[in-house]
Amino acid sequence: MKGNKTPIHAAATWVRRQPPKIKIFLAVITAIAALVFLRMVVEDHDSLFVVAEAVHAIGISVLIYKLTKERTCAGLSLKSQELTAIFLAVRLYCSFVMEYDIHTLLDSATLVTTLWVIYMMRFKLRASYMDDKDNFAIYYVLIPCAVLSFLIHPSTHHHLVNRISWAFCVYLEAVSVLPQLRVMQNTKIVEPFTAHYVFALGVARFLSCAHWILQVLDTRGRLLTALGYGLWPSMVLLSEIVQTFILADFCYYYVKSLIGGQLVLRLPSGVV
Repeated sequence: MKGNKTPIHAAATWVRRQPPKIKIFLAVITAIAALVFLRMVVEDHDSLFVVAEAVHAIGISVLIYKLTKERTCAGLSLKSQELTAIFLAVRLYCSFVMEYDIHTLLDSATLVTTLWVIYMMRFKLRASYMDDKDNFAIYYVLIPCAVLSFLIHPSTHHHLVNRISWAFCVYLEAVSVLPQLRVMQNTKIVEPFTAHYVFALGVARFLSCAHWILQVLDTRGRLLTALGYGLWPSMVLLSEIVQTFILADFCYYYVKSLIGGQLVLRLPSGVV
């Protein structure tokens, strides 16, 4: 049977056997190759952010299907949805008072659907909610994000409250998926719709990160200057990179499971 292995399966097996440092190196190389590909193929790099929002919307559509057709919210983290609603609401406020554009409309639609998901999980499908598995304390992310936003925020001409709010939503978005990863870590088995949703989040976060990096390259660093001075520009890029790598490990096992034809994703110990 070993002779029937496809090159993809052989490569996946080889990667799985490598030590952590080699895996990190391969992940970085893959990310760089993907960035180069996007820079060559996509003409308007600003459109990557719109595509990222669209992919996020697709992920939420998968959740809507799961909640309406399957009538269950098992495997989903209510806390992640609430953190998502918080950073979207804050970002929407910032969009209205600082720069009203297409992103404002996209965030509005995403916030409405996220609030609907929260409503369904809290009231309509409460019996299937895995409260004991969704045990991540959200103040572990809310408090550090709030403190960090007071210390490091944009140095633009906007009101201080608006600048701190902007920083807060950037930091919170980067870590809002952590409760969902904790649920999957506790269950070890991820059913298809939840896996599709989290993978969509991973793709959306990567495209958003690619958008920022390519915009910095296109403007030869002028974008960082436009964001202000001090540590803030670096923190924006770091937040984008952090939220991408948080989901990278899960996305690897998702693709591996998909290639193997497995409908249910089983996560080994130590993942996410």
